[in-house]
Amino acid sequence: MRCAYPGYDGNRNIAPLMEPTTATVIDGLNLFGMLGTVLWHAIRIGAAMQAMPMIGGRGVPMRARLIITLALSGALSALLPTPPAAGVDAATVLTVVREFAVGIAIGTVLRLAFEAGQFAGELVSQGMGLSFATMADPLSGASSPVLSQWFYLVFGLLFFAFDAHLALVRLLLDSYHALPLGTPIPDMQQFLSVVPTFFSAALQAGLLLALPVIVAMLAVNLAFGVLARAAPQLNPVQLGLPVALLVGLLLLMLLARQMQGPVDRLFDQAFEAARAVTA
Repeated sequence: MRCAYPGYDGNRNIAPLMEPTTATVIDGLNLFGMLGTVLWHAIRIGAAMQAMPMIGGRGVPMRARLIITLALSGALSALLPTPPAAGVDAATVLTVVREFAVGIAIGTVLRLAFEAGQFAGELVSQGMGLSFATMADPLSGASSPVLSQWFYLVFGLLFFAFDAHLALVRLLLDSYHALPLGTPIPDMQQFLSVVPTFFSAALQAGLLLALPVIVAMLAVNLAFGVLARAAPQLNPVQLGLPVALLVGLLLLMLLARQMQGPVDRLFDQAFEAARAVTA
């Protein structure tokens, strides 16, 4: 008669007592291996999230950034090959530094797209006479004009409306396929030139975005300057600021309806530049 005890082998009456312990140790080793894989991927993803606007920066609590980074790293690590074994040596240190550099470069490129909007807001605020109206900037922690914050929020709303956050996840996944963990950067010169090249493109985009409002406000200021010379008794200097403010707000209302196309193209350029980091 065969015993129903699952460890009974037919020859011995008592099953080995070390089998549950051995299984527990193996599961623990697998758990630590999975944790190491997640932490390896969290280096590049965390560095990118730290430099990213809307998701990273001082505007988002540190605990929330950590949760997003670990959750995204855990999700992507299941789709990527196992990273190489790490040791306390120079190769591991160089790999960690390389992952930080790649993540910061990706996040900085996308952050420059938002900096273009803030640059446009500073130019418009100077023309409207609102450069003195400042508030705390959640991206850098410094003070910036109110219109710069308005452009920043508009860019953030369009960023999520265009599903750019999903494109960011895809970008991070593709970066591991193009540049796996432990692989040296193939073209260091191209890697170092991506951010400065896109910086000039972001400045140009911010200037072109604010140019219609700047030209219109320049025409209004010139008109009141001529009026001040022709009829100084009307005191047009005091009338110029409220009129410039009203005209500027009207132009911003019209500009908000036309921002979708330029911002979409700017985000496309930002993602192309971010892909060039790992190309």
